[in-house]
Amino acid sequence: MAIQQLMTQMGLRYRLYRQMEPHAREKSGLSPFNLFIVILVLLSFLALALETEPTMNADWMEAIAVFNVAIIIIFAFEYLLRLWVAGENPEYRGVRGRIRYIFSGYALADLIAFLPELLWLVFAPEHASQQVIMVLRVLRLARLAKIARFIPAFDVLGATLSRAGQQLFTTLAMAMALVYISAVVLYFVEGVGGQQQESFASIPRAIWWAIATLTTVGYGDVYPVTPLGRFFASVIAIAGIGMVALPAGVFASAFSDELRERENAKLERREELLEERMDAVEAKQDAEENHSA
Repeated sequence: MAIQQLMTQMGLRYRLYRQMEPHAREKSGLSPFNLFIVILVLLSFLALALETEPTMNADWMEAIAVFNVAIIIIFAFEYLLRLWVAGENPEYRGVRGRIRYIFSGYALADLIAFLPELLWLVFAPEHASQQVIMVLRVLRLARLAKIARFIPAFDVLGATLSRAGQQLFTTLAMAMALVYISAVVLYFVEGVGGQQQESFASIPRAIWWAIATLTTVGYGDVYPVTPLGRFFASVIAIAGIGMVALPAGVFASAFSDELRERENAKLERREELLEERMDAVEAKQDAEENHSA
């Protein structure tokens, strides 16, 4: 009886694993369980937006609060289920395997998606400060990772960032150096000399103008007034166009390479399957010929 019960439990865990793990699902698209989780995540973001609306009446706010509690409980139950079914993956079997799963990226995101608010509901006083509530609301953004698990586009994005990481870091270092140099130049031209504007009275203050200019935002709240300052500002603004275009080009090239490699891998896999089928057909024909002979 115990053996039969154990086999039933193992079968249930396997079926749940097929439903909850996208890579273990043979059919394309979301399973009903994962579709339900995605809908809950989207509804939680809608609730987060409505919570910040001051015109919402007390009844709606109470309903949203109850809905948030229900989502926290569901996500907690989902996390425990994923921890249980993770044993179907050989990498996460046993105690050590479960520990590796707990510290994996998606598992940590699942944990952050509910645990802080759950602890606050259980242990925190009734009247929490607005700062604490704000932090808890911001942590809900970790639920985006729950959606990323099911959407291949996020996987492509992560692979692209990993591929172009070194080049993007180089462009970021160049951009930060250019921002600092621009701030120093305008500090000496406009802050120390020239009209001695308050906005350029120090290098940290001039950094704001440099960032707004080099990113081509140009709010217009801070600008040089001397001829020499405007000359340097023009050169810096033109350099900002290249600074914005450089990382965009690096990322676009890496993104294109990643998509091309994935398509080539799919084609190779299809060719391998076709060859296997042809070999199987030839082997079957040879067997039938030998049998008839």
